[in-house]
Amino acid sequence: MDHESTETGAFDYWSDARTPLSSLLFLIPWIVVYEFGVFVMGQDQPDVVRNGADFWMRSVLSHFGFGNGLLLPLIVVSMLLAWHILRKNPWQVRFETQVGMLAESILLAIGLVAVGQCHDILFRQMASNAATDASLLNSVGPVTRAVSFIGAGVYEEVMFRLLLVPAAFMVFRMFEFPATWAAAMAAVCTSFLFAMAHHIGPSAEALNLFAFTFRAAAGLFFASIFLLRGFGITVGCHAAYDLLVGVLLASPPE
Repeated sequence: MDHESTETGAFDYWSDARTPLSSLLFLIPWIVVYEFGVFVMGQDQPDVVRNGADFWMRSVLSHFGFGNGLLLPLIVVSMLLAWHILRKNPWQVRFETQVGMLAESILLAIGLVAVGQCHDILFRQMASNAATDASLLNSVGPVTRAVSFIGAGVYEEVMFRLLLVPAAFMVFRMFEFPATWAAAMAAVCTSFLFAMAHHIGPSAEALNLFAFTFRAAAGLFFASIFLLRGFGITVGCHAAYDLLVGVLLASPPE
């Protein structure tokens, strides 16, 4: 269905924004800002700036002898290019699509902020959790936080949505689940993995129901965007959300 608007010559933003090539062009500025920020601010200790998913994927590559710092972003770019070629979409990118994707990402991020506020109210734990989050956020400067959050938007979505959602979908399809059910179960399963990943490792947060359930809900939110609106908008939404709550709306250090 994604080709129909292109084949007839009519422009359809909703289809065009979902194509791998549009996602790739939308993704490149985020990757450049993040990688440049890590290079400038984390020369001696880049892991202070890198997010968990980025660190894990680079560690796997390094374990197999692929330690080049630019290899991971090149792999991401290559994956999207290969996806574009396999789909046989035209080599055409529209500026209005890129602008629309940015606007849609911001609107969806604001929607997730509203979900988070409802979650806070539901749990009645706003004061205790906000204090914990603020202390974590203010442990580094706002520019470093912003770079790290952009990286989370890119590489957490690469790991949990671009890689794991299709993999889980194929596993469920192997057991002959209908495509709709397989997609839904893949979204749910990877969302719980996304939430649990924040509580694993030496720098992980202590497991608590408040944080875990919100991240699981956020993971399901991102997975739904990935399935319905494509990878580029998913990355944009995740990065925009983290920047909103972690930089723009964060309490200043006392």
